[in-house]
Amino acid sequence: MSAISCRQLRKSFGDYEVLRGIDLDVQRGELFGFLGPNGAGKTTTIRILAGLLLPSGGTVEVAGFDVVRGSQEVKRRVGYVPDRAFLYPKLTAREFLDFVGHLYQLDADCVERVATGLLERFELREWIDELIESYSHGMRQKLALTAALIHEPEIVVIDEPMVGLDPRSARVLKTLLAELVESGRTVFLSTHTLEVAEELCSRVAIVLKGTVAAQGTLDELRMQAMAEHGSLEAVFLRLTEDRQPAPAVR
Repeated sequence: MSAISCRQLRKSFGDYEVLRGIDLDVQRGELFGFLGPNGAGKTTTIRILAGLLLPSGGTVEVAGFDVVRGSQEVKRRVGYVPDRAFLYPKLTAREFLDFVGHLYQLDADCVERVATGLLERFELREWIDELIESYSHGMRQKLALTAALIHEPEIVVIDEPMVGLDPRSARVLKTLLAELVESGRTVFLSTHTLEVAEELCSRVAIVLKGTVAAQGTLDELRMQAMAEHGSLEAVFLRLTEDRQPAPAVR
């Protein structure tokens, strides 16, 4: 069974069709990259996978559950990190993580165990009782990542994970994502940093104008781009060249 399966996924806002038939299969235990230019439909797809938007057509299954009929089950099994996470500035990190744990019906010991390990890795432990409003952008990003992993989800969906992170923190996150995959969990990662995708992802999909223009391993993408050699960046540019992007709808 696939971790994520999309068949002719469509999404419209009013008269504008953002997603025009997305087909995806992401295997369990895979670190899958989701790439595309601005306005291609990446964030709309991600919000549907996380159970935050309903599709207009097609079928989507996440962790074996339909995102429409089984939305609550999907949310229990997915950890979602948006590109701009909303955190409550008047709470401390401890209070915020306790709140998130309560939403997932976790006991206090479980929250403490998972949060402590993640906060130590992200070098946030000493800030746990400080108000979030005092955090830098990078610190807030690391707290958002911690919150997304607090219930130990089987699927992690991340939109632009490296935004605001310093090089050390970015390396910690890369190592953590690799460990999640090694443990059998699935990571669905959207990023504009193609070097990160090339380093981490076993397969990627390139979405353009609401459809999947290409997907596969880097070698398979090179074949589709008719480029025998080259980085993911070079292949990405080759596959998307001479095509005008859709209006900027995310």
